[in-house]
Amino acid sequence: MTPVMPGTPRYAGIMTSRRAASSAPGQAGEAPQRPGASDDPRRAWTKGYPAPVSRLIQELSGLPGIGPRSAERLALYLLKQPEGVALGLSRALAEMKRSVRNCRVCANLTDADLCAICHDERRDRSVVMVVEQPRDVLALEMAGAYRGVYHVLLGRIAPLEGIGPEDLTVAALLERLRDERANTGGVRIREVVLGLNPTVEGDGTALYLAERLRGAKVQVTRLARGLPIGSSLEMANKAVLADAIEGRRGME
Repeated sequence: MTPVMPGTPRYAGIMTSRRAASSAPGQAGEAPQRPGASDDPRRAWTKGYPAPVSRLIQELSGLPGIGPRSAERLALYLLKQPEGVALGLSRALAEMKRSVRNCRVCANLTDADLCAICHDERRDRSVVMVVEQPRDVLALEMAGAYRGVYHVLLGRIAPLEGIGPEDLTVAALLERLRDERANTGGVRIREVVLGLNPTVEGDGTALYLAERLRGAKVQVTRLARGLPIGSSLEMANKAVLADAIEGRRGME
């Protein structure tokens, strides 16, 4: 199955994991490498197991957040389960890889041409919120306060990690703004909401997008920041207080 977003790797919604998978999987609290082991701690941890178990441990330890010890526990757990449990997991993984893709318009994850949000005619398709990952869409949808549509960048600009604008779906976002036919339902976009994470990379990506959108006839906004409900001023850091002061609003 070919990618649906031009210049975007398939399943790039988990793009950040490709670097995590290539790094050493040792985690805090994980068992140290055994003496005399090879340079790969995953391979060292599997010594003494039958080859199929060793291979499964090595594959599991390549997942983000899974170290050798956790991978060993998962492998031994699956080994103890009825054959149907392991086969069910295998089928689920295979089906996910076969059917899940990026939405043709917004790059959210879907098993169809359009994701459920883009397909929903009740959404305000003239308002597009830009987020980093598909999981951000899920978090915002759970809040139930936003009724527009989304555009998933599939990452954020991170020069130290070798991720630039060309690695994201920025070009597809600009195309949605230039040509309303590229947007969901052929609706002209009137507002772009920058819903990026409040991190150094997220803020840098937001500034880059704001600059690229400067000449477009569209309103550019960002999510408000400030003090969370139930917190106290003395517990807030300087950045939170600065955002709260900058984003203050009138009392009605």
